Amino acid sequence: MILDSLRQELLSWEGVSEHEHRFGGVEFRFKNKELGHLHGEKLADFPFPKSVRDELIQAKLAEPHHVLPNSGWVSFRIKGEQDIPHLFKLFKMQYDRIANKDART
Repeated sequence: MILDSLRQELLSWEGVSEHEHRFGGVEFRFKNKELGHLHGEKLADFPFPKSVRDELIQAKLAEPHHVLPNSGWVSFRIKGEQDIPHLFKLFKMQYDRIANKDART
């Protein structure tokens, strides 16, 4: 249900595609840039710049990445369908950041 909801929303965004993630799970990309990926329906990982990562962690909107805690990556542990709007928000933050950067180059 969670993955289906994400697919329906994210794949409606211009330039977004779905791929198999190299460590398992499902990855969503804008053009060739990863927006984030899911490991099943329990964990989502997002590659943000460290400054954004720090803000997300401080605001308790994400936690340090489960494997690379000192990188720009963050993890979000999915508890259930109630987390879908928050996942949309994190993916949208990534999409806006990457799409705007892409438009300037």
